[in-house]
Amino acid sequence: MNKNQKKISRREFLKTASVAAIGLGFPCIVPASALGRDKKRPAPSNRIVMAGIGFGMMGIPNMEAFLSKDEVQWVAVCDVDKNHLMRAKEIVDRKYGNKDCQAYTDFRELCLRKDIDAVSIAVPDHWHALLSIYCARAGYDIYGEKPLTHNLAEGRALCQAIERYGRVWQTGSWQRSVENFHRAAELVRNGRIGKIVRIEVGLPEGHYDFAGTFGQDKIEPPPPELDYDLWLGPAPYWPYCKSRVHMNWRWNMDFGGGQLMDWVGHHVDIAHWGMGWDRTGPVEIEARGEYPKGGVYNSPVRYWVEAKYADGTPMIVAGGYPQIWSGTKWIGERGWVWVDRGQFETEPASLKNEVIGPEEIRLYKSRDHYQNFLDCVRSRKETITPAEVAHRSASVGHLAVISMTVGRKIKWDPAREKIIGDPEAERLLSRSYRSPWVLPD
Repeated sequence: MNKNQKKISRREFLKTASVAAIGLGFPCIVPASALGRDKKRPAPSNRIVMAGIGFGMMGIPNMEAFLSKDEVQWVAVCDVDKNHLMRAKEIVDRKYGNKDCQAYTDFRELCLRKDIDAVSIAVPDHWHALLSIYCARAGYDIYGEKPLTHNLAEGRALCQAIERYGRVWQTGSWQRSVENFHRAAELVRNGRIGKIVRIEVGLPEGHYDFAGTFGQDKIEPPPPELDYDLWLGPAPYWPYCKSRVHMNWRWNMDFGGGQLMDWVGHHVDIAHWGMGWDRTGPVEIEARGEYPKGGVYNSPVRYWVEAKYADGTPMIVAGGYPQIWSGTKWIGERGWVWVDRGQFETEPASLKNEVIGPEEIRLYKSRDHYQNFLDCVRSRKETITPAEVAHRSASVGHLAVISMTVGRKIKWDPAREKIIGDPEAERLLSRSYRSPWVLPD
């Protein structure tokens, strides 16, 4: 390199090289020797530099999981609540024995940094799409919580942004990285119970008081440590009350989607995995829900969803109906497979011990969801739960919410992502943003 040639950092090189490699259809492979890799702890030039946005609930455990990886260097935290922000910063500073972690209240300031490789995002659902697209445009790879977005139109916009900017995305649908879920889905995909005649997905019912604020509905000024206007962001304006924000926001449909949308990215995701439906969706859905009477929460406490797919397979998704077991159950012509967290059963029971042969379908294997993301940040390969897959899993819940809202069955074209013959329902695929927020390109 002569004196007139500009030197570039390893990080700039990897980002440029990866985009070029993707465009040519080749993986980005860089020799370890060129990156200064150390067997005990990667050299500074070879570490993945990370930041986090949102530390009210999942943000802390996600960050701690990444901090446990020697290849990660955590440099910044961001949250609209200064109490959450300082707690996160203290964890990072304690890890490294210094005060170097930078703290931000506004994610737009964080996104100006050029030294960050990846971000971990754990914010309310109404922020998922807008915030993630900002980060993708800034050049960051993203570990983002489920559901992918707050509505279907946002989901397609986010998938397009991830592709446009050449980013790696991992959804927090971590069940795919757990052995029993992987094993169950592989048995189904390989026809061990024959043709599937019905799928049942059991999700939680009711509302959980995650924050200990149920009943604290009194309208009052926001606390000084919370930038409430920024917390609301693109959502409709609601007066501040304690029961509406941190963790319990998910029970208000302007911010979340109740238990249905909180869990659809887990058990429906596994149902799709076992059927090979990762990049499609149902062709019709009919749903009903029971709603709370009064109070600040308006998401259904019980719900029953009937979906049908192109091959005629029906799927029931239910919360609050004991006849539908928690977890995912595929019912076939020759038996059934059921899987839940910590549980895995089959009929006949001997299926549990069957070996998947080398010539059969082998599903993507991961046993560490966070490590899978980091590995893909380096390789530029697709993660086990990329944006498109998460979007299709969430689509079942989004369509169910629309069906509950209009009170009738809706027909869906999963290829064009259009509701057929129902303009009223079609309008509910997206939402308006509170000024001045707009979805970035």
